[in-house]
Amino acid sequence: MKYRMKPIIKEAFEWTGGPDQEEEPDWAVDAVRKGIIFFEYIGTPQLKLKIKTLEGTMTADRGDWIIQGVNGEIYPCKPDVFHKTYELAEIAVKKDV
Repeated sequence: MKYRMKPIIKEAFEWTGGPDQEEEPDWAVDAVRKGIIFFEYIGTPQLKLKIKTLEGTMTADRGDWIIQGVNGEIYPCKPDVFHKTYELAEIAVKKDV
């Protein structure tokens, strides 16, 4: 049998690893505070972002996408895989009238 993945909207941002980082979602900042996301080689060109996951600690390189999954889990994704798998979601915002 073949199965199609359900359309699920996830939050993500591209990690630039530098002062040009424009997007820092609240869930990522909270994960840093909790020690789920941490940094290695701070202040060097080899700066790495580390993420504690159920599978162990994963490393994100500059340009990788950081994704928050459906259960709040956080993990990195390489840009080529991210762009093949995800597209920007246009979410209709309901306005109170």
